[in-house]
Amino acid sequence: MSSEETPIYKRSKYPELYELVIGTVEKIFEHGAFVRLDEYGISAYCPLNEVSRSWFRGIREVLKIGQKRVFKVIRVDKRKGHVDVSLKRVSDQERRDKMYRWKRDQRALKLLELISKRLGKGLDEVVREVGWKLEDAYGEMYAGLEEVARRGEEALEEADVGREWIKVVVEIAKENIEIPSVKIAGVFMVRTLEGDGVNRVKGALLEGLRRVRGIKEAEVKMYTIGPPRYRVEIKGRDYKVVERALKEMVDGVLSKAKELNCEASFEREKR
Repeated sequence: MSSEETPIYKRSKYPELYELVIGTVEKIFEHGAFVRLDEYGISAYCPLNEVSRSWFRGIREVLKIGQKRVFKVIRVDKRKGHVDVSLKRVSDQERRDKMYRWKRDQRALKLLELISKRLGKGLDEVVREVGWKLEDAYGEMYAGLEEVARRGEEALEEADVGREWIKVVVEIAKENIEIPSVKIAGVFMVRTLEGDGVNRVKGALLEGLRRVRGIKEAEVKMYTIGPPRYRVEIKGRDYKVVERALKEMVDGVLSKAKELNCEASFEREKR
């Protein structure tokens, strides 16, 4: 199954009013076009006056058979099974955001397919028992799988995914999702006029390092630029963890420096 054919599993048969949807153009007429809503597997109609805000000679100048576009739902009649959509009411930002989310959903479903094959389970069951639970916990299926790649079993347990799924889901996520590392850097300025100033400065800096030692997910480097300036780099895969490590380090250095009668400050580097 190609990425173009992979359906998105929705929990309802019909989209909501004003929802952004992905539609594949199937039939074009002078009065409008019929599109297949890829995420729902149903047909919707785009009237001619909802095709474009700009002037055009004919609808085929704007739409082509097989084309995928982002539409906005403007009418839903569940009793008759009719859905109308608009192309012209979709802003550029809405289109970009929807396509970004759609591509992430496609990647998530590909991974869920791998899980279904490895476990010999139906894709419907995997989506229901894993995909939707990750979506509920993390906002979208792929975001949930990214969390699994970062944190392993813990992320699945927090999403209430059953134990029978956990081992394989973690394996697939870690095999197929590369989580980019986050780096935060900055410069400490620590100095004192005391006679044993070298030891006092060292003590302040070591206190900062001591405080982040227990944060296993953060990699910390500190080196001298040239007294009294000392650069620190903190890297990790979880931005929140890296931020927490930086805060612990800064709090540790500044508080210990004050205790040791040192002048100290920290300036974070701009990205």
